[in-house]
Amino acid sequence: MARRSRTINLPAPYLKRIWLEPSRVTDREAYPFCLPLLRDDFELSFDRAITIIVGENGTGKSTLLEGIAVLAGYDEAGGGKGYMPVDHSQATEVMGGRLSNALRASWLPKITNGWFFRAESFFSVARYLDLAAREVGQRGPDFLSHSHGEGFLRFFEERCQRQGIFIFDEPESALSPSRQMEFLKLMRRMDSIGHCQIIMATHSPMLMAYPNARLLRLTKYGLEPVTVKETDHYKVMREFCDDPAGFVEAAIAE
Repeated sequence: MARRSRTINLPAPYLKRIWLEPSRVTDREAYPFCLPLLRDDFELSFDRAITIIVGENGTGKSTLLEGIAVLAGYDEAGGGKGYMPVDHSQATEVMGGRLSNALRASWLPKITNGWFFRAESFFSVARYLDLAAREVGQRGPDFLSHSHGEGFLRFFEERCQRQGIFIFDEPESALSPSRQMEFLKLMRRMDSIGHCQIIMATHSPMLMAYPNARLLRLTKYGLEPVTVKETDHYKVMREFCDDPAGFVEAAIAE
């Protein structure tokens, strides 16, 4: 066990490539395989330590991240290896973890330390960590005693600087612009360490602009390289900043 958990002296990225194995798709009409993204020739390569995926709601960003997270050994609701923070037995929603059944992956080497952060399940994960600590007689991390954004940042600081693969689904959701800058600083520390791989989906132009990250836009046609200024997110924010009152008036009048 000690040998498996030791630091491996190879730089990120560790997950090199994922691709769809069509023979493992049992029903093309069922979610998530009905997503236009998941054609028979789907594949995604990771050539940098940080990969950032952008796109409109409903294109499949979260589904893709959930599938990758399960491949890495994490629960699709969030958490790290060995954690099951959410009871799925009574769940009615369909999540993207089943995508992992039809995905293949290439690792060098396979790293399953790290964390899958989903903004919508943060409170469940935080409570799970508190309860798990109490069961062994320890004081829990108590992330929930802070404001929403402060709890997020404290969680990131404590959990996301060890060697591993870290998957972030919209981490900016509770962060003000100044706190997003703090998150960028954390990303820089993770990047500088050299043994953290980050795969992130975001709507924040500020996070999209992280230097030397691979920025990909997800549309119904698939994934394509993009610059920050080419994204719809940046274009909308630029129009707003140029004329806030006029932008809002035009938006609500449509």
